[in-house]
Amino acid sequence: MNRRIEITNRTIVLTALIGSLLIMAMLVFNTVYYSRQTYSATSEAVSAVSSFYLDEMADRRAKIITGQTDNAFKQMEKAIEFIKEENIGSQEELRITIGKLQSLLSLNRFALVDEDNTVYTQYTTYTGGSRHSFLAKEKMEDREVSTVSIYGSSRQLCLAAAVHGLTIMDRPVKACFVQIDMNDVTELLSPDDHERIYFALYSGNGANLSQTELGSVISDRNFLEALKELVPEEVWKEHCDHFAEGKAGNLTFFSKDAEETLSYVPAKDTGWQIAVLIRDSVIQDQIRDISDKTLTTGRNQILFSIASVLVLTVILLLEYGQLSKQRLQKEKENSSAFRTMASTDSMTGVRNKHAYTDMETALNAKIQAGEIQKLGVVVCDVNGLKHVNDTKGHAAGDQLIRDACALICERFAHGSVFRIGGDEFVVVLQGKGFDTMDESVRSLNQTSLENIKADKVVIASGSAVLKEGDQNLRDVFERADQTMYETKKKMKATGAKTRDSFENSNGK
Repeated sequence: MNRRIEITNRTIVLTALIGSLLIMAMLVFNTVYYSRQTYSATSEAVSAVSSFYLDEMADRRAKIITGQTDNAFKQMEKAIEFIKEENIGSQEELRITIGKLQSLLSLNRFALVDEDNTVYTQYTTYTGGSRHSFLAKEKMEDREVSTVSIYGSSRQLCLAAAVHGLTIMDRPVKACFVQIDMNDVTELLSPDDHERIYFALYSGNGANLSQTELGSVISDRNFLEALKELVPEEVWKEHCDHFAEGKAGNLTFFSKDAEETLSYVPAKDTGWQIAVLIRDSVIQDQIRDISDKTLTTGRNQILFSIASVLVLTVILLLEYGQLSKQRLQKEKENSSAFRTMASTDSMTGVRNKHAYTDMETALNAKIQAGEIQKLGVVVCDVNGLKHVNDTKGHAAGDQLIRDACALICERFAHGSVFRIGGDEFVVVLQGKGFDTMDESVRSLNQTSLENIKADKVVIASGSAVLKEGDQNLRDVFERADQTMYETKKKMKATGAKTRDSFENSNGK
């Protein structure tokens, strides 16, 4: 006779109790296990995002320095070409010319060096062999970037370039250079979040050029010397090689139980490294505290704790993602603002030669691809700028340029206006601007002819359009430039002041 198992209230209670205990044990186990997994994955994600963010920040700052040095070298080339056209016979004339170039081209501490290493500046003349390391070479062949300390304190960024074919006062000039205050470079590169993000600029041997602190451990010391105390020797040697060879790199190290991640990238043609450091432990410690609190709460209310952990984790990830987006957006805005400054003429507010070069490159590609049929170029030259500078001062000359720019912008409201030289403007016309180009040129010429007798702004202009067979924008520009010179001759015959007429009147 088979015995039947009797199910009682006690059996139900025991089953429910044992089942609940088993479920709770499983929940506890899963909570701990997945909390650890989540913590590990979050740490890896934080490190990955931090490394990407650091690489982007370091690369942007390297491009800022590269753009600043390239622009300075281009401005020095313009300065040398200008000096070659001047008939300088004395140191006083040379100083005046240097001062004029510093104002027009925004060149800080611009100077020339002759074959005897005599340095000529706006205010003084001195022997620079002991002050500037690049002068130790008997002959310069290319550009050089170095640092120099003025009076033992103020550190300057020195950009030097070789000069060929220039003789002043019977002395061949072998080089020219400008000096930029390192504090200005540091301020431009410094991140906004100083509490968690640090940056520093280093030479190839690890010396701190910016005198800024890279976190609390490396601080403002020599980068390679400080790093030797933090990482294994083989890792340290690898980064020493990177610095010596100008390569980018990144690493994570522990100091005082804190994890820190840094990236460095070379600044092109300078021999420098730009390093950026972020403290990952700040984020990871916050996540660890939350995880510990969640596990403690889970002992008393497991289901609620799991839900809380999930919600809190999602919130944290969303907040971190939003914070990262905001920071990246701010970096983009800062980069965009710098590009705008680099492409804008500070005196007139229109675009400069750099911006014109960028547009020329883009238009050349479209011309060669046959994508453009209607394109016009107007070259404008402001008459009498030298006369105004010499008789009324540079402030009046600057105002003449601004007034001329305003007149050009008014007549060519539908064109792209660029200032590509001291007194030279270019207008690129497409669409509606192209259709009204001839009318606008006639209006500008008529106004200039009327202004000759009234001693107001006089602008010689010439125009040309894209023709079949043109391969690039330069072809159109040269025809317009030739037309402008023909207009300039006609205006000279009617009494307009030009550089030639002013020089002839002074017996030069």
